[in-house]
Amino acid sequence: MARDKVILAYSGGLDTSVAVKWINEKYDLDVVTFTCDLGQGRDIDKIKEKALRTGAVDAVIEDDRNMFVDFFVWPSLMAGTMYEGKYPLATALGRPLIAHRMVEAAEEHGAVAVAHGCTGKGNDQVRFDVSFQTLAPQLKVIAPVREWKWTRTEELNYAKEHGIEVEATKESIYSVDQNLWGRSVEAGVLEDPWVAPPEDAYRWTTNPLEAPDKPVEIEIEFEQGRPVGLDGEELDAVVLIERLNEIGGQHGVGRIDHVENRLVGIKSREIYEAPAAVILHDAHRELEFLTLSRQSLRFKSYVSQAVSDIIYDGLWFAQFHQDLMGFVEKNQRFVTGVVRVQLYKGTCTVVGRKSEHSLYSKELATYEEGDEFPHETAIGFIKIHGLAQQTQARQQLLKSEPTIRPARIMPPSKEKS
Repeated sequence: MARDKVILAYSGGLDTSVAVKWINEKYDLDVVTFTCDLGQGRDIDKIKEKALRTGAVDAVIEDDRNMFVDFFVWPSLMAGTMYEGKYPLATALGRPLIAHRMVEAAEEHGAVAVAHGCTGKGNDQVRFDVSFQTLAPQLKVIAPVREWKWTRTEELNYAKEHGIEVEATKESIYSVDQNLWGRSVEAGVLEDPWVAPPEDAYRWTTNPLEAPDKPVEIEIEFEQGRPVGLDGEELDAVVLIERLNEIGGQHGVGRIDHVENRLVGIKSREIYEAPAAVILHDAHRELEFLTLSRQSLRFKSYVSQAVSDIIYDGLWFAQFHQDLMGFVEKNQRFVTGVVRVQLYKGTCTVVGRKSEHSLYSKELATYEEGDEFPHETAIGFIKIHGLAQQTQARQQLLKSEPTIRPARIMPPSKEKS
């Protein structure tokens, strides 16, 4: 008699490799592993072979890199999403796409459940679970790592007992996730925020101290907020990101050490490598300074914060997200132009920008010949601008201060008789 099936998000790492066997034993389900190639840089064929050797009845592999960039990365870049001002949300952006494709795979294979290898204290469990429950509430969600509550050492022991090959060891026990947009590293010595990240935590970036002594300049072309070319060459989105990861990494750009606030209420120390994301966010922001009005920029900052939290918190499919992206799409229609960036020993500096839609006027800004600024109107403008402040000063600030009555937020305790 055929057993029911479960679709397991599979990376080939420690957690998901152990999960295949564990789900077989615990739930009596046949496991179909599902791997989205989002630019992990791993041999996809070997991942498939490993899944089948580990006990999966089938292993589905998809190249979703272009879908990832077009429908997740570029919209995020256009919205200016950097969680807590530092994290470009690489892992968080990949989860809703993986969940969406897993739901479709479950329908294709007639599966009754979906599964992932997330822990009970991480953010990814929320991103997967909420997406599954939104898109396919009829599917059971299985989270082995959350259920078994093992330490990583116990996981390694289980893998050894069952003949499951894994890359992690007790000596090198980092937990790593990566895609085109970035690489995240946690666990091991990184759990102490006082300890400097060891060099073996990094893979994509040269130590800035050892980066080339000569800076390099690159030009990035944008069209309505989306990167479309590099150094005068129009490029496919995936190729553009890969090239920037390589160039930025060579110059030590893209290292991020962040103590972040997780959705589940704890702080965690994360190491990120994201050369392309750092370069493109910096360049995109500078092009916005050139092409957007002050009001648009200020309001966009609120939208950026809101969308960052939405993505980080696993609410990609919320209608509010769609509503905000409607604003972003309209807001970005004039963010077209070229930005010149200098990369040098871990730094990314914008040194030039131009756009046919630029709001910068040299005739108004210059202090040299050709100045067209209407200086004679400044006196009247200043009087009107300061009128409200002057009125308040006369009526309030220049008079004696009234006694402040405390605004209590707790009533006094009832006296005991």
